[in-house]
This record gives sequence, C-alpha cells and structure tokens, in this order.
Amino acid sequence: MPARAAPPPRPQPQRASRGRLSTRRRRSALLWALLLAGPNVALLLVFVYRPLLESFYLSTLQWNLGSPTARSVGLGNYVEWFTAPSTPTVVTTTAVFTVATVGGAMVLGLGLALLLDRKLVGRGLARTVAFAPYVLSGFAVGILWLFMFDPRYGLVQELLGLVGADSPQWYTQRPWPLVMVIVVYLWKNVGYVALIYLAGLQSVPRDLKDAAALDGASSARTLRSIVLPLLTPTTFFLLVTMLLASLQSFDIIKAMTSGGPLGSTTTLMYSIYQESFVNGRAGYASAVATVLFLVLLVVTAVQMRFVQRKVHYA
Repeated sequence: MPARAAPPPRPQPQRASRGRLSTRRRRSALLWALLLAGPNVALLLVFVYRPLLESFYLSTLQWNLGSPTARSVGLGNYVEWFTAPSTPTVVTTTAVFTVATVGGAMVLGLGLALLLDRKLVGRGLARTVAFAPYVLSGFAVGILWLFMFDPRYGLVQELLGLVGADSPQWYTQRPWPLVMVIVVYLWKNVGYVALIYLAGLQSVPRDLKDAAALDGASSARTLRSIVLPLLTPTTFFLLVTMLLASLQSFDIIKAMTSGGPLGSTTTLMYSIYQESFVNGRAGYASAVATVLFLVLLVVTAVQMRFVQRKVHYA
C-alpha cells in the first residue's frame, strides 16, 4: 500500500494571536496619531496651504483689490515684474538688507554670547537686558529709533557731536535710510541670537576645554578648533531661521521709512504690501509674493542640501 502523506502542519495559535495583537497595536498607534496630529494638519491645510494655492491662482489674474471682476493674464504679472525698472533696485535692496542683518546678527550675537558666558557680576541681568529688545513690537522699536536718529535733536546726533562729527541725513540721503533700518533690526534681534548661542555654549563639554587648556591651547585656538565646530548645529538653526525672518521683515521698515526715500528701503516683502494695499493691485502683488515664496524655498533647499553637510552633530 502507498505511504500515507503526512498531514499539513497546523497553524500555531500563538503566532496568529501575536499577529492580531501587532495589527491592533498598529491600528491603535495610527488612530492616536490621527487624533493628535489631525487638528494641526487641518489648521495647516486651511490657513497655510489653501491661501498659498489661492495666491498662485490670483497671480495669474489682473485683479484690483475690492473689484468684483478679474481678468486672466496668465504669466503677464510675472513678466511685468521681471521687466519693471524698479525690480533690480528692490532685489538689490533685499539682498543687501538680508546679508547685513543675518551676517551681522550672527557675528554680534556670537560675540555677545561669549561675553555673557563668562562669570561676570550681574550676568543674569545682562542676559535679560540683551534679550529684551527681541520681545518688543517691531513697529514700536522703529518709532523709538526714528526719534533717536533725528539729525537735529536725536540721541545719535548728540553722540556724534561729542566726537566732532556731523549727523548724516538718515531720512533722505542714500544709503543712510537703509543703514538706519539695518542698525535697528540688528539691535532688536542680536539678543535672540546671543541667547540661542549661549544655550549652545553651555552644552559644550567642559572636559574638552580643560583638555585643550592642559595641552597649552590658547583661548582663540580652543574657540576655533573645539567650540565653533560643536556650535555648528546651533549656527545652522540660526542661519535658517534668521534668513527666513530677514527676507520677511516688514514692521521696522514700515515704521521708519515706509520703503523710501525713492524706494531705497523697499524690499520684496514691503513691495508686496505696497502693491496690494497701497496701489490695490492684488493680482500683481500675488505674483511678487509667489516670487518671494520661491526664493525662500530655494534658499532653504540649498541650506538643507549643502550647508547642513558642514554641521557636526555630537
């Protein structure tokens, strides 16, 4: 008689129960993720991505703010902006303002953080005073400094008079309006950069500094070879956030110069406000806003792709 075939192995009930338990856990984790992240995602879709898509659509229309009718012009608004005589001036002003404010804030903030990291009398009060301008209203700061820069009776004029120098025409003579705005922006934001750098300095292991001191390394060599490489994650974070904030700066420029004189302090961000709410050209302003969005997107992508390679994570 032929040999009887062996019966197939029965499924292990323990393995099946483990599989069902794992599936339940995954479903439960997915449900909790939807419950926790769902409201935030909904807010982003409604208040960020929906207006962004609508701005792209409006940039293809010739539409005046408040008008009930609009006419499709395709890429006409973009062509007009790229060929406008004022565009090179706006782009140059934006580039100069961004480089000066971001670079200046990073350098001055690092220097201030190194100073505040030392054991000084009243160090806590000094840290509070340094950070205080950052939490003030940008518009209020602009109005305050507007009086301080007054070439007739302002505080800056008095200080320059002590050394026998005349006050420049901060309000009317180029390039002083842009210099004035840059100085005020730095004064307001250096404390924030210093605070972030100070947190990074306090996370540097003390053992590395002590070992460098035992090897005879100077303070400058320790800073260059140990501290700054360990601060690269902090520097990268500040570079990204400060660059985005600088490109979108509006309140100080509005309070101090309103983009003048003759557009010498008009940046891309301020030109969006001017075209939409002053000139009423909402379609054209949406095209400029789209250009600014693309600039921000490219700058962030370049930083993530190339600058992040220089970051040394502990």
